[in-house]
Amino acid sequence: MKSTPIDYDTVREMLRTATPDRILRFIGKSHPADIALLFKGLDPNEVRQFFDILFSARRAAKTLTELPPELLPDILALIEDDKIARVIVRANPDDAVTIIDSLTEERRESVLSLLDPERREEVRELISYPEGTVGRIMNTELMALAPTTTAQGAIDKIRERGELESFFYLYVVDHENKLVGVVPVRNLVIAPRDRTLSEMMIADPLKGDVFMDQEEAARIVAKYELLALPIVDEGGRLEGIITVDDVIDIINEESTEDMYKMAGLAEEDRVFTPISRSVKMRLPWTMLNLLTTGLAASVVTIFQGTITEVVALVTFMPIVAGVGGNGATQTATVIIRGIALGELEFSSAWKAIIKQVSVNVCLALAAGAVIALIAALWQGNPTLGFVLALAMILNLGLVAGLSGAVIPLLLKAMKFDPALGSGIVVTGLTDAFGFLSFLGLATLFIHYLT
Repeated sequence: MKSTPIDYDTVREMLRTATPDRILRFIGKSHPADIALLFKGLDPNEVRQFFDILFSARRAAKTLTELPPELLPDILALIEDDKIARVIVRANPDDAVTIIDSLTEERRESVLSLLDPERREEVRELISYPEGTVGRIMNTELMALAPTTTAQGAIDKIRERGELESFFYLYVVDHENKLVGVVPVRNLVIAPRDRTLSEMMIADPLKGDVFMDQEEAARIVAKYELLALPIVDEGGRLEGIITVDDVIDIINEESTEDMYKMAGLAEEDRVFTPISRSVKMRLPWTMLNLLTTGLAASVVTIFQGTITEVVALVTFMPIVAGVGGNGATQTATVIIRGIALGELEFSSAWKAIIKQVSVNVCLALAAGAVIALIAALWQGNPTLGFVLALAMILNLGLVAGLSGAVIPLLLKAMKFDPALGSGIVVTGLTDAFGFLSFLGLATLFIHYLT
C-alpha cells in the first residue's frame, strides 16, 4: 500500500504551536523513512524538539537510521550523548553500529561509555570488523536452537523470545554454537509436533564469513533468493545474519559508490551535504580533470599550424573526442559491472577485452562512415572524410575499447576500486588521443586537404 506523505509545513507549524501528543497523533503510524524526511528543513532548535517527541514515544531509533547518510551526523551533533546512548540501547545491533559510525571520534567513546557493559561489548565487537564486511552490518538478534529441539518446543521458544525484527529461519547449532542447519519458519509451522529440528533442517546451509565483503554476501542472497544469510566466524560459530533488507541497502550503497567514483565524487557527497564539505570532496577530482583536459589541450597546440591551414578541422575535433569518450565510458561501465557482480574474473580478462574492442571497432566503422559522408558532402573534400573515419576507428575503436576495458581491470589488480575515477581517466585519454589521431592524420594528408 502506498504511504501518504506527511505534510512538512504542518509539522513545522505544530512544533511551534501544538503539544507533543498532537504531533504524535498527526504523524500517526507513518513509516520511519517518511518521518525521517521531516528533519531536512528544520533548524537546530526544531530538530531537538522533534527528536525529543520521537524519543519519548520510543520512535527515535528507527527514524534516525532512516536518515540519509549525509544528514545523520549533523542531526546527531545536536543531540545529547545520554539520549544517543539510550537510543542505541533500544536499537537493533546493526542499527546501533550505523549510529555509532556517524558520530565523531571524540563523541564515540563518550557515548559507548554510557551503555551497559553487555550492550557496549556487543557494539564494540561489531564495529571492530573492517568497514565493508558483513560482520560490521550483521544483525545479532536471531533464534538459534539445538538439533534435538522438537517443532513444538521451537514454537514455545519463539513465543518466549517475543518479537524479532527479521524472522525467516530458525538456526540449528551444536553445543559449541557451530551452525549445522537452517529450518525455514514455514516448515516449522506445518511439521508434526514431535519432529526434531535435525530431521527437518537444511543441513550444511549457505553461509557467509564475518570478514566476507558485503557485496559478495549480497550476491549470494540475490543469486539463491534467500531471505537471510547466516554469518559465522572462523570456527564456524554462528555470529549473526544479514537479511534481504540489508541486501537492498548494500546494493543501493554499492551502486551509488560505483556511480560516484566513476564521476569522481565521494560517497558522502549528497544532495544536502554542506557546501564547504562538497567543495572539499570534489576539488581533488576537479584538479585531476583539469590535468587530463590540459593534456588534451596541449596536444592541440602541437598542431596549430595544421589548424591554421585547414580551419574546418576545428569543427570536427569535438566529434572525434566526444564519441570516443562516450564509447570508453560505456565500455568501462560494462566491465565494472561485470567485476562487481562476479561475472568477470582475471582468467577471462583477455576475452572480455577482445570482445569490447571488437564492439567498439564495429561502432567506429559505422560512426566513421556516417561522419565521413557528412564531411565529404559538407566540405566537398573526400580526403577530410577519410581522415575523420580513420581517426574515429583509432580513437573509438581501439583506444576507447582498450582503455575502457583495461583501466578498471588494472585498478582491480592493484586492489583499488575499479570504478575509482574511471570515467575521468578514460575520457581524458580518449580526448587526448582523439585530437592526436585526427590532427596527426590531417597533418599527414595536409596537401590533400588544402
